Amino acid sequence: MQTIDMATTPLRELNAMLQAQAAKTNQTAWAIENPRGAHAVAVGLDAPIEVTVKGSTGYYCAGMNKQATVHVTGSAGPGVAENMMSGTVIIEGDASQYAGATGHGGLLVIKGNASSRCGISMKGINIVVYGNVGHMSAFMAQSGNLVVLGDAGDALGDSLYEAGLFVRGSVKSLGSDCIEKEMRPEHIAILTDLLARSGADAKPEEFKRYGSARKLYNFHVDHAGAY
Repeated sequence: MQTIDMATTPLRELNAMLQAQAAKTNQTAWAIENPRGAHAVAVGLDAPIEVTVKGSTGYYCAGMNKQATVHVTGSAGPGVAENMMSGTVIIEGDASQYAGATGHGGLLVIKGNASSRCGISMKGINIVVYGNVGHMSAFMAQSGNLVVLGDAGDALGDSLYEAGLFVRGSVKSLGSDCIEKEMRPEHIAILTDLLARSGADAKPEEFKRYGSARKLYNFHVDHAGAY
């Protein structure tokens, strides 16, 4: 295992080493010590490596991730796994606002709570939150799935497109064009897979599904007040 101490190694140098790893690297395991809330830790990775960050991070940890598995043993600041393309990002603690924003693929697991706008404009990423999510989560979410084992705040799924939202707890309010939908066998299968992959201790039958009512796709004068 390659161990990097951020108390002595600058962030730019650390990221350069991680970004230099190729598909067939033999340096597959990395440990980052003393992150001390640094921003942009382990961003832009594009190799099948495993990176363990021993502590908490600041803004945009694991942003633009491809292929890599990034495991943060503490909490993460705003924008963790922003624009993620593939791979896995696991946060043992809490995540601040807009976790997984604009993510195109991969799996983001948050074992604590997530703040506001979790999954904003998600475009294919799968996000599993063990705790609660804040207001405006999945705002303008286009595709992918958001799974919440706890509760959801105000305006869940506001201006939603075709992402799937699964919540086990209560929802304070639904956003514009977001409605509760039937949980069909195909949705149970998706949820079963995501719960298993994320290691979450929950049963698919305990969740409710929410999705788009599809009334905001095209402007209609009779719906002008909803835009």
